This record gives sequence, C-alpha cells and structure tokens, in this order.
Amino acid sequence: MEYKFDVISATDKCIKWIKEWFENNGSNCNAIVGISGGKDSTVAAALCVKALGKDRVIGVMMPNGEQADIEDSKFVCEVLGIRNYTINIASAYKSIISEIEKNNIEIQPQTKVNLPPRLRMSSLYAVSQSNNGRVVNTCNMSEDYVGYSTRYGDSAGDFAPLANFTVTEVLEIGSYLGLPDKLVKKAPSDGLTGKTDEDNLGFTYAELDRYIRQGIEPSKDKKDRIDLLHKKNLFKLQLMPSFKMEKEE
Repeated sequence: MEYKFDVISATDKCIKWIKEWFENNGSNCNAIVGISGGKDSTVAAALCVKALGKDRVIGVMMPNGEQADIEDSKFVCEVLGIRNYTINIASAYKSIISEIEKNNIEIQPQTKVNLPPRLRMSSLYAVSQSNNGRVVNTCNMSEDYVGYSTRYGDSAGDFAPLANFTVTEVLEIGSYLGLPDKLVKKAPSDGLTGKTDEDNLGFTYAELDRYIRQGIEPSKDKKDRIDLLHKKNLFKLQLMPSFKMEKEE
C-alpha cells in the first residue's frame, strides 16, 4: 500500500499527545525549546504553543559567539509570541577547550563540533529547572535514522514530538500551521560546520525520506551510505547497555 501522510490528522494527534504528556508528566510545567531558527525547533515550538498556550512555552537561543542567523531565532519567538532568553555559550566553550589543551590533549575536529550541542543541552536543562520546565527534543525521524545528532546534545530531552516524523513531514506540518516559509523551508544546517545537513550527509533528505517511508532506493552509493550510517548510529536510539549480574545458584 502506498504511504500517504495525512498532515491534518498527524498534527492534531501530535498536539493532543503533547497535552496528554504534560498532564501525566507535569500538568503545570512549561515547555523549554532550544530555538535555532530552523524548521525543527520552529515546528516543535509551534506544536507546544498549540498544545499548551504561548504562556507555557519558553524559547532559548544559545549562540556560540556570533550566530549569523540569530535574527531568524528571534523571529521565531516573535511569530509565536513566546517568552525567550539568550544564553551565549562562547565563554563556556572556550574555557573547556582551553582546559583540555592545557592537558596536552590533541583536540579532534569532531570534538569541536559536538561540544557546543552538549553545552546547549546543559543550558536548556538549567533554564528548565529554573522555570518549572520540561525540555523539548527537536530531532526528527530522518536525522535519528542516520544518527545526525549529538549524543547527550540535541538528541537529549524529556519528550520528542517530532521523533516519528520525517523531514518531509515536518515541512508539511510547518506549512499546515502557517509558519513562515523563511523558517520552515530554510536549508537545514547544524550551524557549526558551515555546511548544510545534506552537504555533510552526502544525500538529500527527500531521498532519505522516500527510502525510509516507501522503500524507494536512491543510487547504490547513497543507499550504501544511508545503510552504513543507520547501522553505525543505532546505539544512539537505544538505552545505555548495562551489565546484568546473574544470581548464582
């Protein structure tokens, strides 16, 4: 059977799910969202506003020094009418890098890429605990499938409204909610490497989404890369393994 996404039904059910989650996990709590100015955080924040009301959604902008598209993040908060804070992580980032270098440790490029998301998640939880909050995970299914997230960084959170929606579906939800195209259709980027997600991945989200949802395979080299990334990063979606002590007879 051909897969067809019903954006109206999916959006309504997701909003209802968010309401129910908060009823069971903090009926008077606020949703704390890291606002990057891209589609995922914008759509996640908008869904929370629909579910909880704008007074219970708090946006947090966390540039690492200067952020070229910070105005987009501010625009998200303005459009949604949500309270927001800006916490610049630059000094914390530089301090940690400096302390590592003092120990004569050769810092790898990926270390510099992954440290900011982890600092941002720590900041989000600090804001959350100071504002009676619950942290929103803004990752989508497409990113999770190929492990395009930082463990204990943007992959963390208390609840994940977008985790079972592909990038294509998130875009449809954003359009259905009437969010500005400049935010929803903005080329996705990690904001760290200066490249788009698709540049880093080596395939488009459209190709990935068709493969995930419909089994339509891209070219062999792209399929092989998707399969490899999926296999290598499955651990990110699983609970931490733990040694189980068996009772001796």
